[in-house]
Amino acid sequence: MRNGISPIISVINPNSNEAVTRGLEEALSCLSFANGPQITCSTLLEGPFGIETQADVDDAAVPLRRLVEKDNAPSAFVIACYSDPGLQSCREASSRPVFGIAECAVLTALARADRFGVIAISARSIRRHIRYLRQMGLTQRFAGERPLGMSVAETASGEGTLARLIAAGEKLRDEDGADAVIMGCAGMARHRRPLEEALGVPVIDPTQAAVAMAIGTLAAS
Repeated sequence: MRNGISPIISVINPNSNEAVTRGLEEALSCLSFANGPQITCSTLLEGPFGIETQADVDDAAVPLRRLVEKDNAPSAFVIACYSDPGLQSCREASSRPVFGIAECAVLTALARADRFGVIAISARSIRRHIRYLRQMGLTQRFAGERPLGMSVAETASGEGTLARLIAAGEKLRDEDGADAVIMGCAGMARHRRPLEEALGVPVIDPTQAAVAMAIGTLAAS
């Protein structure tokens, strides 16, 4: 905090599902502290209801850039979708740091374990995620990815989500050799703690990872 004004970290849910945004608020409450940055969560109303395909990623990118470009209040932005839609474009549009939750989650997992695995919402997300990891040059430390076979909306509010997460996480740990597990969707945020307790290995919530990096960046600036 400088000059009595707390910096703002703007966490943007790029899909239009308010239930996901409420889950983000709940998951990020542990990162709020006295005299720390204000963490605000908002919904991109122009975005698709769930970002589950490359077309959804592409559709979210342009309105995200417009939002970041015109909003001068935040000191940092977090794009809260595991596909990091519009990340590079948003970085071009603002002088403030912009964090993508997938990139931050992977970097956090690398600091916690030798090999990491990812739980995806559906099988069709996996190819897109692996392409991103290949672009980052990190496939050698990637243990594998397991799908839930659910939609973004179902992971946020559907029944039985935790049981499916545990089953997928056990396969990543026992069959794929993952030492840490990343939840590959912002809609899974509320399940991080019970999933980690069930698996006994570090479980990374990508939005928490990105906001933690944003806090560190602002504190050191």
